[in-house]
Amino acid sequence: MKQVQWFPGHMSKALREIKENLKKVDIVFILLDARLPESSMNPKIKEIIGNKPALILFNKSSLADQSELDKWLNFYQKEGFSSLKIDAITGKNIRKIKPLSDEILKPLLEKEKKRGMQRRAIRTMIIGIPNVGKSTLINTLSRKKATRTGNTPGVTKAQQWVKISEDFELLDTPGVLWPKFEDEKVGYHLALSGAIKDTILPNEEIAFYAHHFLKTYYKEELKKRYQLNEVLEPIDTFSEIGRKRGALIKGNEVNYDTVYELLLKDLRDGNLGGITFDRYQSL
Repeated sequence: MKQVQWFPGHMSKALREIKENLKKVDIVFILLDARLPESSMNPKIKEIIGNKPALILFNKSSLADQSELDKWLNFYQKEGFSSLKIDAITGKNIRKIKPLSDEILKPLLEKEKKRGMQRRAIRTMIIGIPNVGKSTLINTLSRKKATRTGNTPGVTKAQQWVKISEDFELLDTPGVLWPKFEDEKVGYHLALSGAIKDTILPNEEIAFYAHHFLKTYYKEELKKRYQLNEVLEPIDTFSEIGRKRGALIKGNEVNYDTVYELLLKDLRDGNLGGITFDRYQSL
């Protein structure tokens, strides 16, 4: 795979915005794609947030391989992070976010109480790569009726406070944060999940990687989805899928572009079952 630069020039700006906004919040929500527990985590996150309380939210968890995802939850918990499996679309575990945040912030809140300070709204912000579900989560938390308030210190045209409830406010920032990757697998996994635009890498290249990945880790799921007797070499597998699905062109030839699109769509939609692209044992 060629070296991919899909977000030129914006990394430092995004990091700077996050650092500036950290002072205004009590806790940071780190939103990861449950299928990409490593690839969707910016390696600079821990450095950026420092000692700020944080909660990792594994979004799209219903699309992930649960046994593999559990390994990653354990990994991050050993790193000192509290974590929770969620699905912003279905609403899975969304109601657990606030109570878990309260528990994480209990020492801070008790300290403020001893000082005679009145109980106030908890303030948070979400950090996540594009297409990880940030906007969907905000809408789900606010029940799609986000109340934007302009009377909170720090509000500018570039950032807005969203009132989730009387005691829960979220700082919505327009900045996005892309991960920096040095392992080419990260680029492929981001492409497989749809986290980066399809124009960044050719579908053919992604599909060939997907074939190798599925043959290695999810062979039975691949066979079942496309009614294959065996998983052969990539081009033979794609040919069989194309003929079974009627992806043909003039002369009864297989339209491989259609097959590539079909495979990638099925992967992203969860039609092969729970898939986790980042394998814990590969670390």
